[in-house]
Amino acid sequence: MADWQSLQEKVLKGDRVALGQAITLIESNKPEHRQQANQLLSVLLPHTGRALRIGITGVPGVGKSTFIEALGSYLTARHKKLAVLAIDPSSPQSKGSILGDKTRMNKLAADPLAFIRPSPAGNSLGGVAAKTMETILLCESAGYEIIFVETVGVGQSEVAVRNLTDIFLLLMLAGAGDELQGIKRGIVEMADLMVINKADGANKPVAEQARQVYASALHLFVPRINGWQPPVLTCSALTGQGIAEVWQAVQRCYEHLQKHKLLEPLRAQQKEHWFRTTLQDELMQRLLHHPAVKKQLPVLQKEVVQDQKTPYQAAEEILQLFFEQPH
Repeated sequence: MADWQSLQEKVLKGDRVALGQAITLIESNKPEHRQQANQLLSVLLPHTGRALRIGITGVPGVGKSTFIEALGSYLTARHKKLAVLAIDPSSPQSKGSILGDKTRMNKLAADPLAFIRPSPAGNSLGGVAAKTMETILLCESAGYEIIFVETVGVGQSEVAVRNLTDIFLLLMLAGAGDELQGIKRGIVEMADLMVINKADGANKPVAEQARQVYASALHLFVPRINGWQPPVLTCSALTGQGIAEVWQAVQRCYEHLQKHKLLEPLRAQQKEHWFRTTLQDELMQRLLHHPAVKKQLPVLQKEVVQDQKTPYQAAEEILQLFFEQPH
């Protein structure tokens, strides 16, 4: 693996290969790699913070990849540099992930103005890879102006991606029965923009009907962004119809954040979330690698399963081992 100093110079010049290597470095859990990654991020930090960060999620089968390719191609055609961080689901059994986003976005993957990086979600909350914020910063330092973070799917834990991005876009489908059925209140409340995809052919009037239903529902919630009423739009990622209007709505939301001085406190919250998440991850890594903890953990897990101890009692014993015995 290339050393962090050589990566720093190449990343700042927008070298895509070096950017990929830098992301691999920050994703590594090896202690020597983590040290290099921290040094790299420290020197690149002054070159970050200038991109628009957009979280994109949606119900299964909504066509997230097709939508991202359509919107991404629209942006690169207007000479915008775009990075797509696609969080792939990891298997809880094998810990492997699909990592198929590049094959699902053929056109965008071949675009010189686009950079697509699939990352395994692992055990991270909401399908957001533990190093997503660091990856965002690396992409910003490489000159990418717009960053999409695509999440695994809809769930309460999608709040994780919301805490890393400026605008949260929720993709929905029409014609699947009761339009409000299956909507999780927490997800809708987080949405800054809702888009009904696949609004083409015979599905177009159904999509418009769904748009009206969703728009009425959104008025029942207090907007997450002060003074901003989340719009509901329709589009067809397949034909490209409505994609320009979606981007215009994103721009209006971003301008609202800037005009009302809401972007700076939002970015401060993102950094705080990044810090707390990193602290939790580091504590857990050190805890699990502690020799006495590693030895006793399987024993305590067995005792919890067999109802010999409560999880609280077992956790207390683990913490005593960690804090009272030398590392």
